[in-house]
Amino acid sequence: MGFSLTAAQADAVLSALKQDYRVYAPKRFPKQGRYSDTDVVKYAEVDRFADIVWDVKSDYPAKEVITPIQQAIFYFTEDEYRASKAKEKPILLLARPCDINAQQIQAKIYAGNGGYEDLYYKRVRDLVKFAVMECNGGDDTCFCVSMGSNKTDDYALALKFSPDGVQVQVTDDAFARYFEGMPETGYTPAFVEENQLKVTVPDLEDKAVRLALKSHPMWKEFNSRCISCGACTVACSTCTCFTTRDVIYGDNPEVGERRRVTASCQIAGFDQMAGQKEFRSTAGDRMRYKVLHKFHDYKARFGDRHMCVGCGRCTHRCPELISISATVNKVSAAVEEIKASMANQ
Repeated sequence: MGFSLTAAQADAVLSALKQDYRVYAPKRFPKQGRYSDTDVVKYAEVDRFADIVWDVKSDYPAKEVITPIQQAIFYFTEDEYRASKAKEKPILLLARPCDINAQQIQAKIYAGNGGYEDLYYKRVRDLVKFAVMECNGGDDTCFCVSMGSNKTDDYALALKFSPDGVQVQVTDDAFARYFEGMPETGYTPAFVEENQLKVTVPDLEDKAVRLALKSHPMWKEFNSRCISCGACTVACSTCTCFTTRDVIYGDNPEVGERRRVTASCQIAGFDQMAGQKEFRSTAGDRMRYKVLHKFHDYKARFGDRHMCVGCGRCTHRCPELISISATVNKVSAAVEEIKASMANQ
């Protein structure tokens, strides 16, 4: 079932949808970007068709709707505590295929990690239905095709935007009533088949190769390049690391709330233990950990796919212009070098 809507008709449908759903999409925030007088595009509730940024990639991922950078998990007093309450209104989340695939990855981590189901993730995720936004191939940092995240069938609506309106495919019958009386069309979504950027994922099945890779000199270059700011992981579609922080109300240290706050394995001290021991004390060690986790460890644990979806946001947000795609291609070259060296021994 397909429809072709003008901007005015799209506003009418959006207004009707907002009676029953919280509608989130990429939205532009003027003058709130990284540099002076620059904008930032991030996910937020939208009220009008014109609010939706569809022609450029958002600076931050859709995951922030489901797992905010900060969220209260419980409140406490001297005598008791109670869990925070979740909103009950369903969510319609407009996202590109890579972000929808990223949520399938996050679900494995939050909702099925060792048999433990994360309450704070699941209670929001269960409210979400996706509307996939047709993508034109992204920018020069995207490599979703290399990661197999360029397509998805996990959506209730498919959307193709233009300056004049939007074409819609309805796959979930629950949404059909919002389009009653709208002009019909035969639209079906098209998915990206090729990116400008291509990445060769390294073959790390051999344990001996992995061990040799950990001490490869390529990682040392990041000791001088990476400033360990964590911007890459905050912008990542799939990173899930967090810490907790207590916020005290007034002067009483026993009354307040505990928040879950996004954290980063790339920041010095993230893995610090008792006695000030750190397992990854240099930027190169931390970069190695992140890259191998994305391109080996997650798949080795869950068995289906790599953790990176190729959205390229980490490259886009890095103040030192470190490219994840260039790094992974360097890893692939290092792996082939190691294999050749082993074969000659």
